[in-house]
Amino acid sequence: MAAQPTVRLFILARHAESFANLAGVVSSDPGRSVGLTSRGRAQARQLGAQLANLEIDLAVCSRLLRTQQTVDLALQDRPIPVLIDENFDEIRAGDFDEQPIDAYWTFKRQHPEGTRLPHGETLGEALLRYAAAMRRLLSRAEPVTLVILHELALHHIASGATTLESQSSPSSFGNALPYIFDEQAIKRAVTHFESMESRDTRVPLQGTQ
Repeated sequence: MAAQPTVRLFILARHAESFANLAGVVSSDPGRSVGLTSRGRAQARQLGAQLANLEIDLAVCSRLLRTQQTVDLALQDRPIPVLIDENFDEIRAGDFDEQPIDAYWTFKRQHPEGTRLPHGETLGEALLRYAAAMRRLLSRAEPVTLVILHELALHHIASGATTLESQSSPSSFGNALPYIFDEQAIKRAVTHFESMESRDTRVPLQGTQ
């Protein structure tokens, strides 16, 4: 009997609750990133408990402290290699970094979709970064990969991975909750990102926390 092909799985989760979430401010600069709250640390440990009986071959996170702390607490002492990929960083918010979320939304209401954030980037540029990061993961061979990232990236990956019009991804993603995708779903998301013109769309700003 021929061997069955290995099904590659990608477990994606938004980081656990950070102090930026709690304060309602934008946080996108790795040099000024904020860590997890006590509640967030508990959420990260709970994520680890949910994944305890699953063999994970690789963990990936962004440069922002809250994703790294989530990985560390979720994996505890498990001997799993961790890869930090800057292309999974939050959308670069520029002048809005460390500002109240309402300031971001005021800017969004007053400018056309696709407008570059002052001294930051467009959503389209961020999506191309995420596509490049996922292509690198697809080129690897680990059967099970855990990716701790930010809500904006998770929101768009889930949307891009959807194949049926009757299906839809959640409008928001809770902290430290695992979502499982197979290799084909991740490929669909990458293809979708790369086929999009650089443009901005309105998504939950939790993604900048």
